[in-house]
Amino acid sequence: MTQYLLSMPHDSAEEPTMATMDPAELEAALAAAGAFMAELEASGALVFAGGLHPPSTAVTVDHRGDDLALADGPFTHAPEYLGGFWVVEAPDQDAAVAWAAKASHALDARIEVRAFQEVPD
Repeated sequence: MTQYLLSMPHDSAEEPTMATMDPAELEAALAAAGAFMAELEASGALVFAGGLHPPSTAVTVDHRGDDLALADGPFTHAPEYLGGFWVVEAPDQDAAVAWAAKASHALDARIEVRAFQEVPD
């Protein structure tokens, strides 16, 4: 089966974290995410999932040459960033999109679906 990345973008201007969310909103979001995760796990489709801290907490590492360079912050600045994701196994893109639709509805967010590349035969 093909693995798909279901990713949830966040607005870069906001950089929300669980620590900064209203407690009632956080509780509702965690309940919705938990229900979605339980369904993914029960189906056997879940490979891995996670939520990421905002890009401002990133360190960019560049050791392409002889010198090691570290830079605080993201590699690039964009209006949106990857806030969370799921890696799922699905028989085809339609099935992956169906999972994304459930995540979008549960979390009231847009979800992007992308297949992982596979080495050609």
